[in-house]
Amino acid sequence: MIRKVKTENGWVKGLPAADPRITSYKGIPFAAPPVGENRWRAPQPCPDWEGEFEAYAFSPIPMQAPISADPKNLYDREWHVDREIPMGEDCLTLNIWAPADARKDMPVLVWYFGGGLQVGYSAEMEFDGERIARRGIVVVTVNYRVNVFGFLCHPEITKESPDAPANFGFLDQQAATRWVKRNIAAFGGDPDNITVGGQSAGGMSVSAQITCPENRGLIRRAIIQSGSFAPPYPSRFGLTFTMREAEEIGKRFFDFLGVKSLAEARRIDAVTLRDKALAFDRVSGLHIAFGEALDGVFSFRNSQEWFMDENRLPIPVLLGHTSGEFAVFPNAKDEESLKAFAREAFGEDAEAFLSFFTHPASEGSIRREGNINAIEFAVRAAARYQEARGENLPLYYYQFDPEIPGWDNPGTFHSVDLWFFFETLAKCWRPFKGKHYDLARQMCDYWCNFIKTGDPNGADSQGETLPAWPRFETSREIRMNFGDTAAPQYCPANDLKKFLVEKYLKGQTSE
Repeated sequence: MIRKVKTENGWVKGLPAADPRITSYKGIPFAAPPVGENRWRAPQPCPDWEGEFEAYAFSPIPMQAPISADPKNLYDREWHVDREIPMGEDCLTLNIWAPADARKDMPVLVWYFGGGLQVGYSAEMEFDGERIARRGIVVVTVNYRVNVFGFLCHPEITKESPDAPANFGFLDQQAATRWVKRNIAAFGGDPDNITVGGQSAGGMSVSAQITCPENRGLIRRAIIQSGSFAPPYPSRFGLTFTMREAEEIGKRFFDFLGVKSLAEARRIDAVTLRDKALAFDRVSGLHIAFGEALDGVFSFRNSQEWFMDENRLPIPVLLGHTSGEFAVFPNAKDEESLKAFAREAFGEDAEAFLSFFTHPASEGSIRREGNINAIEFAVRAAARYQEARGENLPLYYYQFDPEIPGWDNPGTFHSVDLWFFFETLAKCWRPFKGKHYDLARQMCDYWCNFIKTGDPNGADSQGETLPAWPRFETSREIRMNFGDTAAPQYCPANDLKKFLVEKYLKGQTSE
């Protein structure tokens, strides 16, 4: 069994996973520690180490809000259960699960965690890569800088590093994926067969990576779970700022810190900086102060709208959402406010928009008739835009809609599908039953087929043919619905959705 490999930085020793046919390697550095002068810089080359690096435990998680492990909080109850988990600024590491039987040229999954670009870490228990690795895939999960450590902008930073002035968390992901490209063959992986995947802000991160022109030749396909959004109704959305906006926020933050220079800010200890950033979030009037910046170097447009980027990587994408997340409605509560909203949002097309609603409108009727899932909307817009441009790029669309058990009756809440894709239900406190384990096995099989070939169709892990999952196209609006089992589902757009997609695309292409 392979438990030791040679990387560009030195030897790495791993340990048997729960299944000894898999070796896990945890906490492998892929860049220099982003501390001192390296704080708010692009990731620097990883120094070599002497002897053997014992990759036996996860590294400290990225600096973020303290883990409360509050059982009253859904996400703490679900994943963030350890308030003592080590945290530190020196966090640029990755973890690998690989079959230990000396196989070669296996497909590779590189996974970016979610958390609004503010929290999260690769050591979360749902991200155990063992079950995917059993299917002949090398799994890599990546730590990257978040919040103020990963996404601060400031004019001094821009002046110092005009070639990498922002989006340090995204640059960390890119550096890790490039490290994988250079080193994964030693673990049995195929460096020319890399899929990047992520959920929530991890999905947004995938979107950012596939719209970065520098990543051509690095990424073969993409998985975007609950991380591709488009606004059905005109609004500001997401975690994206113009560079000018981001730099102004950075200047305000330096004033809040009471520092006069970048050098002075870099001397502040990490815990103090984190706590000051959390306080700044609360008093700044901003929903989130630190996120993607359109720096014209790495990010050129809001990455959640990756499908509108003419330079995005021409690769297959598997994407979707849970049934209980990201519903949006017109900002109106009655007939008069709905008419006012229509005039402001749609101008001369206001009457056409109003024709989709019952009149006189009430708050209930507006929410019922105007309900749009922002991710579903993005999928429909992506398909429509691609086809209008004559692009034949596969989109595989899913909805996750099973019954989720538990005393809290949570519904299909944001992120719950992670237990299923990674097939890690046994780590969860919820009383999952046999049908849930069967569904998780199916989902993992579909995702693994996509990672291997760019098409989720094919055989399951038992050799049986999976139900057919067609591409999503405007002429064939079919998604895979993961309910009690996997089944293709016809999901035609109603007239309101068609109207909104056309208005959205017209507005985007006319800018």
